[in-house]
Amino acid sequence: MATVEELLRAGVELLRAAGSETPRLDAELLLARAVGVDRTVVLAHPEAPVTAGSEASFAAELERRADGEPVAYIRGFKEFFGLALASDPRALIPRPETERLVELAEREVVARLSAAARPVGTAPLRIADVGSGSGTVAIALAVLLRRRKMLSEVEILGTDISREALNLAQENAVGHGVADRVRFMEADLLPPVIATPFAIVLANLPYVRTDALPRLPIAASFEPAIALDGGPQGLSLIHGLMGRLPDALEEGGVALLEIGADQADAIEALAHETLPGWRTEVALDLAGQPRVARLEPPRRAGS
Repeated sequence: MATVEELLRAGVELLRAAGSETPRLDAELLLARAVGVDRTVVLAHPEAPVTAGSEASFAAELERRADGEPVAYIRGFKEFFGLALASDPRALIPRPETERLVELAEREVVARLSAAARPVGTAPLRIADVGSGSGTVAIALAVLLRRRKMLSEVEILGTDISREALNLAQENAVGHGVADRVRFMEADLLPPVIATPFAIVLANLPYVRTDALPRLPIAASFEPAIALDGGPQGLSLIHGLMGRLPDALEEGGVALLEIGADQADAIEALAHETLPGWRTEVALDLAGQPRVARLEPPRRAGS
């Protein structure tokens, strides 16, 4: 019977030869799945024997990974902000960089809800998550606000053009117990009619340039192209959303838009052109790379 260490060594060699960017991590996650334990258990017991059934399962999933299929799709979930979110080809796999968008969104919500006492009967703070995909941003934000006992004071609307992605998002919302405060709507960016503007608009829209798609890691070819392709400059959908922000945001509202690490100058120029007079700032992620553009409309006279 092969041991954990032996199978990991062989798995890492196979995945490295196949071009995996993280062969060791991939092999550890897949072996842990095959054995039915947490990855930390696999790491703690390299000498442990692995049954023939588990070894066969590991070998089959290694082949899938070697063919390029993302580990998140093989496992059926992806960790994000401490949450296990269901993940499959209906939607983009959550990226760790997007956690910065959630952190900044939480900060904006807390600042608004803590600024002054809210009388009983005050309408909930309205938040839009544009391009919601599997619901990553909306659900992570809702869970964070629940921990702060603030979830009852907000309403979050997730929109996406893909009905299949929204079905996955709904499953994730139910699974994490926030479906009563997070709802989803099929829409091209924002609802066609916005009766009540939003206090905060969040968006993790596609921002990869079309000509860069073929150069992405092979795992990205398993994800929906519609969730990656941002047009010739990578900012087509973001530009479209910017044009709707004046009508979508309430007085004092703010938009937080995730961008690529090389798009800080371009997003500032685009905002200057599309939203004259708006304040634009770009926040860095933990790696020190530009990640989230914060757009704030000018205050009206007398406010």
